[in-house]
Amino acid sequence: MSQPVSETKISMSDPTALGVFGLALVCLVASSQKLGWTGGEGPGTVTFLLPWTIFLGSLAQIWASTIDFKKGNYFGAVALGTYGLFWMAMAFHWGLNLLASSLTWLEPLKIGADTKQVGVAFIGYLIFSIFIMIAAAEANKCFFAILALINVLFFSLAMASFKVVPAVFSPLAAWSELAISLIGFYTCGANFLNNFFGRTVLSVGKPMGWIRKGA
Repeated sequence: MSQPVSETKISMSDPTALGVFGLALVCLVASSQKLGWTGGEGPGTVTFLLPWTIFLGSLAQIWASTIDFKKGNYFGAVALGTYGLFWMAMAFHWGLNLLASSLTWLEPLKIGADTKQVGVAFIGYLIFSIFIMIAAAEANKCFFAILALINVLFFSLAMASFKVVPAVFSPLAAWSELAISLIGFYTCGANFLNNFFGRTVLSVGKPMGWIRKGA
């Protein structure tokens, strides 16, 4: 017996797969550059990162966030919106640096620029991501793993920006970002299949049960 149209629309309206796919793909591309698998030397290494950062890392997550806000999915809306805006900011950061390095009349933009300012932003994101990670523990284990790795990523990026043992924290940032991507691909695939078939095809893990709603 076919499913009622109204129920089909509800089950197919979860934007999580789209948002998490955007995160997974941009992390894959960015980590490949950090690990030295792609790119070379100088500001131009981020040139071809920018489209994926803007469209997948930013717009895909922000789009999914707006749908979640309309649906009343508070966790998805805030989490996807927060990280979508992060990637938008990173795209502008890389873009400004690329322009300032490529066009001589924009070189004054780099005078007095301090990478520690970006490190402070990473610390700010780390602080809020800890709260999102706590909530993710009550969503599912895949989300919790992604958020835990995001916290490792932000801490590592901050330390590298502050030039604190960069030989350790730069590779740690790269590998944690790659791990985010791999778990993200599994999570978005599981979410897509589970919603499409209306049953659990791939498990994302039960909530941790550390903090129960309404307790």
